[in-house]
Amino acid sequence: MRRGGRAMETFVEGDDRPLGRAIARGLLCRCPACGQGRLLSGYLTVRPACPACGEDFTAQRADDGPAYLTILIVGHLMAPMILWVFIAFRPQPLVMIAIFASGCVALSLALLPRMKGMMVAIQWSRRMHGFGEGELRHD
Repeated sequence: MRRGGRAMETFVEGDDRPLGRAIARGLLCRCPACGQGRLLSGYLTVRPACPACGEDFTAQRADDGPAYLTILIVGHLMAPMILWVFIAFRPQPLVMIAIFASGCVALSLALLPRMKGMMVAIQWSRRMHGFGEGELRHD
């Protein structure tokens, strides 16, 4: 079937790229396709391809998504903790600033690459932004 000069792709009934497995592998910063190769070559730099299976990652467009998710998670974890510590222990303001500023920075640094891996894995699993563009799927 053609539309606008391009062949329309159809989806297979069975999902050959399960979202749950892709997310789990992305959170571990592993290739969403094979789970063996490292997804990132640096702290946040996505490799052009998987060193184990050769899956192409040049189509990924994570942009600001990982940063937004990291801020959302850190804020939702730290805000109740700050309130609880303040009510339960009444520490000095500088003590609270030192503890929670350090905690926020550490948690953000730990989560950011994992959120990036997850975003790339979701894009790969759902064939977004050109992932799987060369594949032609049949019913």
